[in-house]
Amino acid sequence: MALVTAYLGLGSNLGARLDNLQQACSLVRMQEGVLTPVRSSPVYETAPWGVTDQPDFLNCALEIGTSLEPASLLRWVKRTETAIGREWSPRFGPRKIDIDILFYGDRTIAEPDLQVPHPRLHERAFVLVPLADLAPGLRHPVLGKTIQELAAVSPETGGVRLWG
Repeated sequence: MALVTAYLGLGSNLGARLDNLQQACSLVRMQEGVLTPVRSSPVYETAPWGVTDQPDFLNCALEIGTSLEPASLLRWVKRTETAIGREWSPRFGPRKIDIDILFYGDRTIAEPDLQVPHPRLHERAFVLVPLADLAPGLRHPVLGKTIQELAAVSPETGGVRLWG
């Protein structure tokens, strides 16, 4: 299979947040032949979304090339989260690492365990701002707007602060 360009969203708000993000990036690099890191956005600090009574998150986006099919990429994501120490938490609750598949080429996937593009990315400035650093002209295949256009109308972009 040829390499497909995919985008991942990473977030962490427990433990050594930056180390958690860097560990996830290192695990991508270790998957030589099936995952190829292309670029990473800067790291941003953001207020929690959904459940607000928890520590702030560090977020970034990764552009990767992958020969994995979407379901296999999702399995890799889940194994990686477990390897970094993610434990069960309530939906939108605190977590050591969260990795979401935001885009997988130009494919639209609607399966019980995997929805691509990520179904709520257009509502989340903490995803849109880092992703716009990497791929401002990337067009959302369902909404028909670019990431830059979606980020420009996101009401919460002021709460996304460049970290470090």
